Amino acid sequence: MVPMRTVTLNNGVTMPQLGFGVFQVSEEDTYETVAEALRVGYRSIDTAAAYRNEEPVGRAIADSGIARDELFVTTKLWNDDQGYDAALAAFDDSLRRLGLEVLDLYLLHWPVPGKRLDSWRALERLAREGRVRAIGVSNFMPHHLDELLTRAEIVPAVNQIEVSPFLQQREARAASERRGIVVEAYSPLTKGQRLGHPVVGRVAREVGRTPAQVLLRWGIQHGMVVLPKSVHPPRIAENAALFDFALSPAAMAELDALEEGLVTGWDPREEP
Repeated sequence: MVPMRTVTLNNGVTMPQLGFGVFQVSEEDTYETVAEALRVGYRSIDTAAAYRNEEPVGRAIADSGIARDELFVTTKLWNDDQGYDAALAAFDDSLRRLGLEVLDLYLLHWPVPGKRLDSWRALERLAREGRVRAIGVSNFMPHHLDELLTRAEIVPAVNQIEVSPFLQQREARAASERRGIVVEAYSPLTKGQRLGHPVVGRVAREVGRTPAQVLLRWGIQHGMVVLPKSVHPPRIAENAALFDFALSPAAMAELDALEEGLVTGWDPREEP
């Protein structure tokens, strides 16, 4: 098993700095994929109601034999279920599908205009009731955070956004970090679009690692939680081997210079 590190959220809860994502993993493949990730050492699993694979995630967790307090499970509230009452009902449905009594992290999946504040009130209630250990947001840009924090009684613990050396989201990261919100980077491997970049390749050769490991390690050294995804066992293991090497300041500076605004998924920057 590969070693793991944790970060401490603003409410004192610890979260693994490496997570395993199941976005676009079919329901049929999710069970075996999550089981393999847990076998090689991942302890943080990230799903969402919209992914339609919470149930096999829950089965893989239950069958793993790993103590519940060693695992960190995240799911997300989908846009169609936003609003106070709808969010509470959707949480119940997600928890049932996962087969859990308490969730570790529940996120607003998207900053839905007109509903996100009421949705956040619902998440605050769930946190106060002890049904979820931490609450957070996803795809929230600085103006979304500004609005939320004028009304919130609980500051989000996590902001899950797309981040890579090619999309560094410096303003959103800074806005999150100023408030003690941990940034979790999804699509940190650019969905494979920049794994062949010459700078990434050169740095990988210098440290004797793969381009994927270099991209993930860049996020780790910037203090982010990173959330890679793969359905291939060798790559699942490869992506977890991040804590026994480091990138030099010169290599980090080279990677920091790769910003090009590459969005591979949703772009929430213009969402009102």
